[in-house]
Amino acid sequence: MTLVMGRNPEDLINSFALKLGMDIDSNAENGLSKLQEIMVVRAGEQNDENFFELTVDEHGESDNLVGEWSRKAYLSAKMRQLSHELRTDFRPVRHLSHELKADVKRITRTANSFTAKVLSVHSTPTGTRRASSATIGGKLSRQISVAQNALQGLRFISKTAEDSNADFQAFWKVVDARFGQLASSDGLRLSRDDFGLCIGMMDSNEFALELFDALARRRGWHDVGFINKEQLHDFCLQISAQSFDSRLQIFFDMCDKNADGRISEDEIKEVIMLSASANKLTKLMEQAEEYANLIMEELDPDHMGYIELSQLKALLQGLTYGKESRANYSQNLSQQILPAPIRKNPIQRAMQNARYLLDENWQRAWVIVIWMATMLGLFTWKFIQYRNRGIFNVAGYCLCVAKGSAETLKLNMALILLPVCRNTITWLRSTILGSIVPFDDNINLHKTIAGAIVIGVMLHGLDHISCDFIRIANCDEESYNLYLKAYFGSEKPNYGDILGSAVGITGVCMVVLMAIAFVLATSWFRRSSVKLPRQLDKLTGFNAFWYSHHAFVVIYLLLMVHSIRLFFVRDWREKTTWMYIAVPVLLYCGERTLRAFRAENYTVNIVKAAVYRGNVLALHMSKPAGFEYKSGMYLFLQCPEISPFEWHPFSITSAPDDEHISVHIRTVGDWTQEMKRVFSQTMEPPTAGKSGLLRAERGLYGDDESKSKFPKLRIDGPYGAPAQNYKKYDVLLLIGLGIGATPFISILKDMLNHMKIADSASKRKRKDRGPTNAYFYWVTREQGSFDWFKGVMNEIAEMDSKAAIEMHNYLTSVYEEGDARSALITMVQALNHAKNGVDILSGTRVKTHFARPNWKKVFSKVASANKDAKIGVFYCGPLILAKELRAIAKDYNHKMNTKFEFHKENF
Repeated sequence: MTLVMGRNPEDLINSFALKLGMDIDSNAENGLSKLQEIMVVRAGEQNDENFFELTVDEHGESDNLVGEWSRKAYLSAKMRQLSHELRTDFRPVRHLSHELKADVKRITRTANSFTAKVLSVHSTPTGTRRASSATIGGKLSRQISVAQNALQGLRFISKTAEDSNADFQAFWKVVDARFGQLASSDGLRLSRDDFGLCIGMMDSNEFALELFDALARRRGWHDVGFINKEQLHDFCLQISAQSFDSRLQIFFDMCDKNADGRISEDEIKEVIMLSASANKLTKLMEQAEEYANLIMEELDPDHMGYIELSQLKALLQGLTYGKESRANYSQNLSQQILPAPIRKNPIQRAMQNARYLLDENWQRAWVIVIWMATMLGLFTWKFIQYRNRGIFNVAGYCLCVAKGSAETLKLNMALILLPVCRNTITWLRSTILGSIVPFDDNINLHKTIAGAIVIGVMLHGLDHISCDFIRIANCDEESYNLYLKAYFGSEKPNYGDILGSAVGITGVCMVVLMAIAFVLATSWFRRSSVKLPRQLDKLTGFNAFWYSHHAFVVIYLLLMVHSIRLFFVRDWREKTTWMYIAVPVLLYCGERTLRAFRAENYTVNIVKAAVYRGNVLALHMSKPAGFEYKSGMYLFLQCPEISPFEWHPFSITSAPDDEHISVHIRTVGDWTQEMKRVFSQTMEPPTAGKSGLLRAERGLYGDDESKSKFPKLRIDGPYGAPAQNYKKYDVLLLIGLGIGATPFISILKDMLNHMKIADSASKRKRKDRGPTNAYFYWVTREQGSFDWFKGVMNEIAEMDSKAAIEMHNYLTSVYEEGDARSALITMVQALNHAKNGVDILSGTRVKTHFARPNWKKVFSKVASANKDAKIGVFYCGPLILAKELRAIAKDYNHKMNTKFEFHKENF
């Protein structure tokens, strides 16, 4: 039985003895009841850590207080004796209390010192860390209770499960169902190995096992292999508890393997390695010992060799307060920025939505309207023309539809070449047409026209094969002589003769080649998403797409033969196919000829090559004479050693003012994998201080021997992309996923170069100076990705004294901040950044966030900091996120004066 004493033990002892005396004098048995009541009441006050505990054994020997209670005759004397002994024996307790107070002061000093450091790092973005440690420390001490109440960290179950766990029943219902599936053959016990699966921690089995062991140790169990449903229910209650102290105690027990109430450096190291494994951080596992030592240095300045629960609690409260402030700030911003919506009737909403739609898509709209109107006009003209000809009496409307769709095919076979005339498009971007024609959508337009060609081919071919060819073959002699003899001759052809003619054969061949090109151009085949048998594996991937698309040369030759040998046209002036396609074909051929000549002149020397984690090959090449580009552009790369025909597009990652050109290539296809293999043969592991897994470099214009070391490369370009027009915006929001960061690295480098000449730049006009601020969000799932651009991020962090560029790295392989699986990583990250100014995950000065960004909060933050500005949002990554970002940008455009213009990179 535990009696919790107060802050003044002597006074409480006197009061305790007095109460005992009163109870004993009146009734001995009632006195025992009263004593137990006092003990229970006092035990309920244990939350106050300044109280002391006194334990009295209820089942002791004869000299024990409660054991002697049965001797009623001596009860009064014994109580007085106990009171006197307690007074005497509390002297060492007082001495112990003084030592505890000294330890509390030491812990508080350590925690406040660390908290001030951490909050100064967490409270401000890159380039603006000027928080006052003294002020923050004061705020922390005043806000501890707030932090405790608001803390949502140290979750042992997913956030989704926790959100649905308002009454705990929803979470338990799911766990109970899994228990039924995972329980042993008797259906009564759950294996320790299945505990993680049962509670929803499927991808962190090692962490789940440690959690299981910690919960078992709290019950005094060791080496437990199974638990029943009741015990599982108790475990779930503990891990889903909302109390910070409860969660913290579980986390502490996980670290405290020997259950001695203290965490040693070895135990910290073990948990760091466990957390790193759960979050797929191999580099962190290699440095676990270093970071365990860092934690001990900060939390154990007196070198006691261990840390205790109170120190860990103070540390986490410091981290929590910083997060809470930022979360509340972001939430308040989103509430303040977006005005309350005004209710409108359905007609007003429809008109408003139509206005928004037209305002955002007017460039696309007028192009599509003119294109569709032209197709409709051509179809109608040709339909009416054949409706009024004698052949209509035999072939009927089938021929009218076939000829109408054929006329639209002529137009689209001409137009489909224009969006891929990249040199022409790049030039047109800089003209007045760039403001009224959506050149950024050239690939989408190319795909749209291809879709129209598919529809036209189906109408044209099916009508011929299934309708009018059959009618012609089966018509009577009189109708044939009257309407068809002039086209087919005196002998009436049968169905096979018509299909076997030059028109039929060329038509069928074109349809087959078009079908192959169209299928292999779909994302399933182009990105090798379709898994075929090994013998057919070459039918997927970029190479299959590239070669099938270049069959267009044969298709256009067949088209010319097909148009010359038409059945129902004799006058050459009516054979108009060549008139449609002549200019686009000549333009495209001119572009390909220019590329061929340019490739000979744009043979480059390799300055540096490196292979990084994440299967990325970085190439730094000499810049050919006359090769001028803007940040955001891309080029085509060819390696004759791999293939003399294949050219592949890559974003330029160097700035226009750099002496070299650089590209970063993600090796995901057969050509890029072969590039990595060829270059890896010329590389070696890097020397100390150099990044990358493999590396090789030489001077900018090295000697002949070093030149022959690398494969020969050719480049073609540069070609325009949406990001090249970034200077027309006041502010930039750059969002890259994985290798999608490459187009924006060039922009950041260009802005950095302008910072170096800030004095002269301030005298230029605004259109030359470009944006005043940029926000760069890089989201990746691999820790090694940060090595790709480590130098750029460090340089920006060092030179950007005005905080013009704000960088945010997000690592999605790490569980979100607040999850117990990433709690220790958060601690180490904050400690190392406060001490050394370097992030442990990226190895740069830029702090890495966990999981995925909340994009609404990102837009809210940018909008609040740049009111009434024109903000260019540039995104490179999967289409699914592009839709979400575009929708958020539209939402803000509809409700406030700050304007977001969204652009997605296309290749």
